[in-house]
Amino acid sequence: MMLEYKELIANDEIYFGENDEGRPKLKRFLSQVKEGITWTTLWDFVPLNTAASSEMAQIFGNLTTFENPKPVGLISHILEVGGSNDAVILDFFSGSATTAHAVMQLNAEDGGKRKFIMVQLPESCGEKSEAYKAGYKTIAEIGKERIRRAGKKIKAENADKEGIDQLDIGFRVLKIDSSNMKDVYYTPDAVQQRNLFDQIDNIREDRTPEDLLFHVLLDWGVDLTLPITQETIAGKIVLFVDDNALAACFDADINEAFVKELAARHPLRVVFRDAGFVSDSVKINIEQIFKLISPSTEIKTL
Repeated sequence: MMLEYKELIANDEIYFGENDEGRPKLKRFLSQVKEGITWTTLWDFVPLNTAASSEMAQIFGNLTTFENPKPVGLISHILEVGGSNDAVILDFFSGSATTAHAVMQLNAEDGGKRKFIMVQLPESCGEKSEAYKAGYKTIAEIGKERIRRAGKKIKAENADKEGIDQLDIGFRVLKIDSSNMKDVYYTPDAVQQRNLFDQIDNIREDRTPEDLLFHVLLDWGVDLTLPITQETIAGKIVLFVDDNALAACFDADINEAFVKELAARHPLRVVFRDAGFVSDSVKINIEQIFKLISPSTEIKTL
């Protein structure tokens, strides 16, 4: 009998409890379970619909938005098991944004610095649904509103906790769109004189400075979550990313006086609109200006 017991221990078939202090129990592995007998999993221990529906009710009141939402507790447990406290959590099927809710909740509990990336198609809500009647036209809109409300709720519930004011509950919404650059249909020798003015600016007319900035961030491989501030320098709007990591000005009529003032800020990178300079001479001279004032700055035009 003692020989069999030692063999079971050697094969890791005896369970002594979480701290190895409990009463020994025989482990049963899935391969040993007879056909037809079901086993329990993590999902069996969580009353999914009940818990999740209660959580959604706390966020949206009596508004019924999803038939099968997942509970925050379940997702939090998965995050604890599967990642570090500074992990980036990616959910390709965001739905009601339970994963984002769980990340913020878990960070509030253990002081973690986890980040989330939620991906959701702009799937339309049924026109007869309560969500649609409440003003939510797409599932993505519901998810965004849940993140806003859940973040405020988590901070309110943990108001007395030290450092809760540092909890990051912010997020950015980025959408896939067509290129900021105009389509080029003609080779140079095929461009007609009457169309020359159409070739001056290579950027689509309906694009905002923020659209162009994120274009540049992607090109340069800069973190899209970095803080962005806006300042006015010599009458021009300048967007600064992470203080001086990048400075972008997409205004027109850029002159040397403005360039010198911007160079004095010593940004690591600077970007201008290719057609934004007041003259060709200014466009040519900006490199020399930065070499004199801020030689380590990397220059780019869009």
